[in-house]
Amino acid sequence: MKVTDLIKNSSVPFTSIEIIPPRKGTSMETLFAELEVLMRYKPAFMSVTSHAHERSVEEVDGKKVERMKHKRLDTNAICIAAQSRLGVEPTPHLICRGFTKDETEDVLLTLHFHGIENVLALRGDGPLADAQTAASFVNEHASDLVEQIERMNDGVYLDPVERAEKTDFCIGVAGYPEKHFEAPDMETDLAYLKKKVDAGAHFIITQMFFDNEAFYRFRDDVARLGIQVPVIPGIKPLYKKQHLEVLPRIFYTKIPQSVQDSINRFDKEEDIHRAGIDSTIAQCKDLLAHGVPGIHFYSMSVAKPTSEVLNGLMA
Repeated sequence: MKVTDLIKNSSVPFTSIEIIPPRKGTSMETLFAELEVLMRYKPAFMSVTSHAHERSVEEVDGKKVERMKHKRLDTNAICIAAQSRLGVEPTPHLICRGFTKDETEDVLLTLHFHGIENVLALRGDGPLADAQTAASFVNEHASDLVEQIERMNDGVYLDPVERAEKTDFCIGVAGYPEKHFEAPDMETDLAYLKKKVDAGAHFIITQMFFDNEAFYRFRDDVARLGIQVPVIPGIKPLYKKQHLEVLPRIFYTKIPQSVQDSINRFDKEEDIHRAGIDSTIAQCKDLLAHGVPGIHFYSMSVAKPTSEVLNGLMA
């Protein structure tokens, strides 16, 4: 079922989760053991991140050879397996960087063949393509990727195909309550978001945040611009002191001083864990009281913290 239909047909706010594919050489069963725990909470959908391959050039027998390193298990294979084994609605991430338009088209056709209806269109991290390559072969921006997916929904492929079958993807995009770190200001970032929605995006999932007031301002700004698609808050459970330093640095988000103080006053690991989870529960309760359609949890493929938050919300 499409995410937009899940929202429309749900009488209560939903739960959804995001997972990260394990690195190559890791058993898929380790991931599925965590997922089986999270499935007890009947998530409306599960998004799976995608990562461009890390390439390096090495010399082998006097010849330079390009190798791909640290490759994670395939996003789409995980989605297809989870759909079959767990009955969850999968939402694979599609990214621009590291993938050509042709590769993207092939992936979309595979997902369509397997009955996957939802995708999340993102720019992704990685080096920029040169101007000539970007213009001809890759989607440089998330809005370009959304346009490609929407064209396929209209039956328009990269190469002309007579009576081409139309895909029917529900397209999600990312939103940034505290501004994307590369945007010069919030208005510019919101303009980019509107461009993605105008290109055909059907829903927005936000980057993780810890200050609900920032989210409420963002939601008001989105409405002011005439963006009418659902905005789903993305939440990362806190449960380690390291999160207070690492998460703001990596994800360019701010953690309110009151939240930091509530965690920093403890020294024992179990007390820190409990304080972080309690803070996340309080944040989620406030969001639900302010009418969000659901909450998307960045589980990082670890079940326990998200489970503890969900148990707290059900209590």
